[in-house]
Amino acid sequence: MRLREHIPQLDGATDWLNSTTIQKEDLMGRPTLFHFWSISCDQCKMGLLHINQLRDEYRGKLNVIAVHMPRSNEDLDLEDVGNVAREYGISQPIFVDNDHILTDMFAVNYVPAYFICDEMGKLRHFQSGDRSIKMLLKRIDRLI
Repeated sequence: MRLREHIPQLDGATDWLNSTTIQKEDLMGRPTLFHFWSISCDQCKMGLLHINQLRDEYRGKLNVIAVHMPRSNEDLDLEDVGNVAREYGISQPIFVDNDHILTDMFAVNYVPAYFICDEMGKLRHFQSGDRSIKMLLKRIDRLI
């Protein structure tokens, strides 16, 4: 995805955890943070605490959607994904993307990856890796 492009439809989930199916239209009206992660990614796990804090701090002002992107066959087990999500306190909706459908639409190559969209569904910021959470906060604050 490129900046200012509209987010794609949220089709193709292997499953949704912590939620029923969410449509793109359900996210309109407030900014959305998509965070792509994997149960086999230690950097992702370290960042989940910060994402959970953002989720709680901006409750009602920011949509937060987790996207589980498996990096290997060992990451495909839904029960394992659910167990890690509970262990790390992920209560936001989780789009399980075992077939990399949403991952490919967002052009994610590695995790963790973060995409912030405005209230109209246009991509406004992207970052990946273990970069500072402060940059995410700055971008979210601009949109809220």
